[in-house]
Amino acid sequence: MSAIHITPPLKVGLFGIGLDAYWPQFPGLKDRLLGHLQVVAQQLARPGLEVVNLGLIDTPEKASIAGHEFRQADVDLLFLHVTTYALSSTVLPVVRRANVPVIILNLTPAAALDYARFNALSDRTQMTGEWLGFCQACPVPEIANVFNRCRIPFHQVTGVLHDDPIAGREINGWLEAARVAHAMEHNRLGVMGHYYGGMLDIYSDFTQQCAYFGGHIEIVEVDELAELARGVAEADIGGRVRHFHEAFDVQPDCPPDELQRAARTSVALDALAEKHALGSLAYYYMGAPGSANEDVISSIILGSSLLTARGIPVAGEFEIKNVQAMKIMDSFGVGGSFTEYYGVDYHDDVMLMGHDGPGHMAIAQGKTKVRPLKVYHGKVGRGVSVEMSVKHGPVTLLSVVQTVDGKLKLLAAEGESVPGPVLEIGNTNSRYRFAIGARRFMAQWNSHGPAHHCATGVGHIADRLEKLAALLRMEFARVC
Repeated sequence: MSAIHITPPLKVGLFGIGLDAYWPQFPGLKDRLLGHLQVVAQQLARPGLEVVNLGLIDTPEKASIAGHEFRQADVDLLFLHVTTYALSSTVLPVVRRANVPVIILNLTPAAALDYARFNALSDRTQMTGEWLGFCQACPVPEIANVFNRCRIPFHQVTGVLHDDPIAGREINGWLEAARVAHAMEHNRLGVMGHYYGGMLDIYSDFTQQCAYFGGHIEIVEVDELAELARGVAEADIGGRVRHFHEAFDVQPDCPPDELQRAARTSVALDALAEKHALGSLAYYYMGAPGSANEDVISSIILGSSLLTARGIPVAGEFEIKNVQAMKIMDSFGVGGSFTEYYGVDYHDDVMLMGHDGPGHMAIAQGKTKVRPLKVYHGKVGRGVSVEMSVKHGPVTLLSVVQTVDGKLKLLAAEGESVPGPVLEIGNTNSRYRFAIGARRFMAQWNSHGPAHHCATGVGHIADRLEKLAALLRMEFARVC
């Protein structure tokens, strides 16, 4: 029986703030500010996102009701649009009760007042009403003071309401980070097998992972994968071999029997992932020589690569922290391939980085090769493996780090995947150049004490990773 896994939609709450005393004094001001709030609602709207807009909150009583409504709506994130001056007492009840991360939108309706037109107004009441439509910045220090004293973390977007690409990127970044946090919250991480003995840096606390990222960790058995493999039909094996030839650049020296063995395991792995509704998987196993368990584990690489390419990242060596990093990168839409140091080219000032086992084919430079290997270095078995480099261009590295004080933090670096010679040993491997140089990169990256694995994605997304860390209340470090 397959696991039933329903992910609810991402919901963000939106409310504006104002002061009820203003409305009878300055006719038209409230409607004007409601129009500004509607502009923000339109800026937040996108497919797959539900915006819960509670309008303009202008009294403490309305704030208390709004807090309950946001909580009942199960919002994941709050956007607080400061439309004009408002009392902090109209803000605190909303945010306290909702109890989710809050983004303060300090967005003025124009880059500047038209001073000549403003000062030409003959009615000073009208002038004050006009000014109040532009004083978004006024209450933000008051709100920040109250949030700090109440130990409520907050984040800010500051700028112009219309046609401000900087503010637009910030809002989009927070929404992207919220979407990834939501994906992690509802992810089902499978763990299969056991740790690679002696790799002390990769040992993880399952409960700690759930505490920071949410989600569920499903312990699955290698025996179950082996049993599923025994039941794979010959027709399905043949179909998967044909798919291998379509998806990969299968080298002519790959033995047909090894491709068939990998195909059987690939079909079984798909069935395992579907049965347990897995969104990611970390595995490692030895198995007795000649056993069914050893057979599936030693033929898992191609199937794992296919899963990774379609959004179910698979990490070897039971590397739970790193499969979390891979899932984060994949959820941002940038890949997330299993990576470690392979060496240093001091002549070209680049790092050689890659890993044995599965790779993220969707971010490969060209078609991923399949090569035969007589041994899997340091691991059981032999068979076929994948060889690829990450697409040339900007890349971001991410590590989930367990700190000395028992916390988790995100560590990131931005660099470039560059062309040049790589090690053609049937592993994923790439050449990465960093603005601070290979020496300083290694020294600074290592100083944070990460495990020796990380996840590599395409593009520069450190700013979005920093926002994700903020939403997850995790420390964030960036070396370049």
